[in-house]
Amino acid sequence: MQDAFKCDGLLFKPHYFSVPLDYNNADGSNIDVFAREVTHQNNDNSNLPWLVYLQGGPGFPSPRPTGNAGWLKQALTKYRVLLLDQRGTGKSTPITHQTLAMKTPEQQAEYLSHFRADNIVRDAEFIREALGIKQWSILGQSFGGFCSLHYLSFYPQSLTRAYLTGGIPPITGHADEVYRATYQRVLGKNTKFFERFPAAQQQCIKIADHLLNNDVRLPNGQRFTVEQFQLWGINLGRSGGDLAMYYVLDEAFIEVNGQSQLSYSFLQQMLSEQSYQTNPIYAILHESIYCQHQASNWSAERVRNEYPVFNYAEGQPFMFTGEMVYSWMFEQLECLKPLKAAADILAAKTDWPALYDAEQLANNTVPVVAAVYVDDMYVEYDLSCQTLASMHSAKAWITNEYEHNGLGVAGEVILSKLMTLADQS
Repeated sequence: MQDAFKCDGLLFKPHYFSVPLDYNNADGSNIDVFAREVTHQNNDNSNLPWLVYLQGGPGFPSPRPTGNAGWLKQALTKYRVLLLDQRGTGKSTPITHQTLAMKTPEQQAEYLSHFRADNIVRDAEFIREALGIKQWSILGQSFGGFCSLHYLSFYPQSLTRAYLTGGIPPITGHADEVYRATYQRVLGKNTKFFERFPAAQQQCIKIADHLLNNDVRLPNGQRFTVEQFQLWGINLGRSGGDLAMYYVLDEAFIEVNGQSQLSYSFLQQMLSEQSYQTNPIYAILHESIYCQHQASNWSAERVRNEYPVFNYAEGQPFMFTGEMVYSWMFEQLECLKPLKAAADILAAKTDWPALYDAEQLANNTVPVVAAVYVDDMYVEYDLSCQTLASMHSAKAWITNEYEHNGLGVAGEVILSKLMTLADQS
């Protein structure tokens, strides 16, 4: 389906592009990239500047708006918006265990190596030129901010402004430094959660012990383990995530013939939380977003050994983990199992190209405004501040009012603040 449509006073137009899989081999195979243009219906023929939205992840498509609301409503007061499905996501030649099934592990790894921020930005440049646009602005949320810094490093002449929310990466160093910092953040979020809901600790212990002593299956037939349960802690870094988790925990068990067991609704919820199953880029390329001329070597897994509190033993205090990926996920999660060998190859890959140009960022002239969240569990505040301090023409709005998903919760307010800040540059 390729039709334009209208909704809530907005006009949505689809765009499809055929781009090189490998920009260093233009004679090689191509992939499709999809983007959706959004304007007010009465602005369709206006000469508005463009704003490209770069989604967080990695591995998730651009939003599918259902109306004129949130950050999009604010953006449309000034811009024509382009919602880009980053390569491998949404309608852009999606990557799943199904689409990779016919490739060998070596072929899978080679193919996946072309789906990082560098090529996402090359796709954006391809699209900009194809649409005949001289320059545009970008809005990068989370991983989209990482892509934005790559854009600012290598194609600054194409940009008029950069708005970043919860997405300022370290531009040097190893992934180990990132995970040492974020494990500390996760520990703090656990402490706050269990202080707010004291009964949740005993319920988590009950669930974990039940998983240790029983063969519990998720609705897809996959055995549910303590390690998988711990992954649910990713929600502790989202506004309202703690309360939502409490409600689910509160109704986790049901009585059947006098026996306590985990309810189907709880298990279905646990499966639905495993977005790695439907969006494998999120797992298989997660650590590579920090890699420049170095291997991750399963960084989060190695660094976790420095924090034994996360290693659960029966009857002992329970701790959730956060936005970390582990090699065992490719042994336990059904849709990741076919990608295990490729994941190991990519974890050992040492020749990842550079993602950032520190000198270019230090001399940056593009107005950059960023919302930096003090308590961010996903993108470490201190490391973000170090990067911002090294960048010219960058302004930060530092706040503890929002969590990492602030743009989704209060997007109109946040983008309005950033647009005002940019106007003052």
